[in-house]
Amino acid sequence: MISASLLAAAIAFATGGIPFGYLTGRLVLKDDIRRHGSGNTGATNVARTLGWKWGVAVLLLDALKGVLAVRIAPVAAAQTGPDAPATLLPVVSGIAAILGHMYPVWLSLRGGKGVATALGVVVVLTPLPSLIATGAFALSFAFSRIVSLSSIVASVAFAAGYFALTGAAGLQTSEMPTTVFALLIPAMIIWKHRSNISRLLAGTEGRFRAAGSDANQPDPAGRVSSVQEHNNPKQTPE
Repeated sequence: MISASLLAAAIAFATGGIPFGYLTGRLVLKDDIRRHGSGNTGATNVARTLGWKWGVAVLLLDALKGVLAVRIAPVAAAQTGPDAPATLLPVVSGIAAILGHMYPVWLSLRGGKGVATALGVVVVLTPLPSLIATGAFALSFAFSRIVSLSSIVASVAFAAGYFALTGAAGLQTSEMPTTVFALLIPAMIIWKHRSNISRLLAGTEGRFRAAGSDANQPDPAGRVSSVQEHNNPKQTPE
């Protein structure tokens, strides 16, 4: 079982670490996306920098990483002992994929906040709580237009929805891996948004605005003229 879990986690971590936001920046900007906008590789910064179509494409690709990671788990599950919960390998793979997105080895561990990849994971693992989280995000974003706040709200809503739906059954051995996931991943996502939380409390967090249609028109130097360069490449705020 240990070897199967390690194999599934390694595959999922590598899958989650595929930096679609970074690759899109290289393709369209001919530059490192982390030097523009918020300095993040996630779909939000891609949309803010290149336009909503590119942002949606990266969002879907990042979510697909989570879906594929969880679907990979059954391949390794054949080695799992009969006493192991059936949810163990999918959960291990899901967590590994999200960590891979947050800390990609290809980008010196400087990745995104994990929200899109987590969405792909929970759609497969826990469909109903994922719908609750998606609805919470949509409502929050409709009123605030702040992606970071909406991501935090969605994370809390996911955990609350999971425990409301499972109740005491979530403490059973068969459900324990998913229960740990429902606590761990929202906490990790909120932790990754700690700088955003500071700005939210200070009232300085910006509202989302996608780049205009001219955002993907590079200047003669190969840069996008409407993009504000991120001054400190070591910082990765949302």
